[in-house]
Amino acid sequence: MVSNLAGGRPPRHSVEPGTQLGALEAYAAQAHGYLSAGGEQLSQLAGLLRPVVLESWLRSVRGGVDPMDTLDGRGLRGADLQRYRDAHPIAALMPLIDKLLVQDTARTGLIVAVADQFGRVLWVHGNPDQIDAAAEIGLRAGDDLSERRIGTNAVGLVVRTGRAAWIHGPEHFLHRMHQITGAAAPVHDPDGRLVGVLMIAGGVRVAKPEILALVKATSTAAEMDLLLTAMRAGQRGAASSTGEIAAARLGLDVLGLGQPLLTVAGDRVPLSQRHAEILLLLAEHPEGLGADHLALLLDDTDLDNGTIRAAMSRLRAVVGPNVFGSRPYRLRVHIATDIEALRAALDSGDVDTALRLYAGPVLPRSTAPGIIDIRDELRVRLRAAVLGSGDAAVLRRWTACAEGRDDAAAWVAYRATIDRDSPLYAQIEAKIRVLDRRLGADATRMQRSRS
Repeated sequence: MVSNLAGGRPPRHSVEPGTQLGALEAYAAQAHGYLSAGGEQLSQLAGLLRPVVLESWLRSVRGGVDPMDTLDGRGLRGADLQRYRDAHPIAALMPLIDKLLVQDTARTGLIVAVADQFGRVLWVHGNPDQIDAAAEIGLRAGDDLSERRIGTNAVGLVVRTGRAAWIHGPEHFLHRMHQITGAAAPVHDPDGRLVGVLMIAGGVRVAKPEILALVKATSTAAEMDLLLTAMRAGQRGAASSTGEIAAARLGLDVLGLGQPLLTVAGDRVPLSQRHAEILLLLAEHPEGLGADHLALLLDDTDLDNGTIRAAMSRLRAVVGPNVFGSRPYRLRVHIATDIEALRAALDSGDVDTALRLYAGPVLPRSTAPGIIDIRDELRVRLRAAVLGSGDAAVLRRWTACAEGRDDAAAWVAYRATIDRDSPLYAQIEAKIRVLDRRLGADATRMQRSRS
């Protein structure tokens, strides 16, 4: 079947569903064959799966998930489930979800699942026959659909990444889920924390762009409902202002050589170097920073309090008047940074994801002492995790990037993962000899300069 597809090569997978489903199914089925073979065959998966699915499969393999796992009785049931979901924040959204999602899909034979922030299914809606069929494959109220528990699936991927996702048929890691397609989207609270996941599941009809768009639109409406509820309850003070509404979802990207970017309600806004430095330092010090302390972290020579006040005034004009307070300067809302995501990957031992997130040093053009400390801490921690991983793919990517290209210790660790009879082993050996000669020459020059 695979050889009859376009040129016998994997399709260019769209990030949206609805295209080349036959090819996608065939290549995913072939990927399961390589998965069953294990070992070296896992390297063949890269050309057969969408990148986001491939990364999830590899995490599932590392986590010890069995693709042939059968259904068991684990999960919340009965009164325990009822108490848990009644107390969950997403319970207040169920009338809205019913109106926007459940009623529209009930007539189509599709089902709607609502999960918590960990991937635990709280509700499953649809006609009884479809609910029973879903229960037989493990899509039941009370079941854990996290990637850690059952491998690649739409709900688990949303919990893992915080972004909308769709998984079709054999893209699921578990064989028992190959007959369904899921399209899922996250629901965040006004502070940007994940509180739940919405999913439409069913047959091939779910693999259409409009289904994912419907789920995403419902999740957006749910998030607005949570924000309006918080505003009415007075939980966010001056949240009625436009600036505060925008501040409900802030992100900051500071890794790599590109322009620092602030994400405001989904829109990406370029930041000046100084504004990015200030926001990052405030994000790293949630307890707040006095003007003197902030001045030292930005420039330990000649910044005075007046200059700091002027910089903060200009920053307020960019991000809104209610994002941070004074005396000390402190963020009033959470700003999700790409550094935070990278650290979370390292905390969980997922070096592969951490390295993918590492677009480069923290604000590499900055000379601010506080930023240099963050930059050095992150690089040292990432490098230690890479060297300790013993993972050939991770070490290959590190030695291919600018910071790892001349890292002799990393090349030695990489060599240890390669078979001595492989041509690659000889190439790595040659690179190590070059680095040894270069380091030796540098050491000689340093000795001569001292004499």
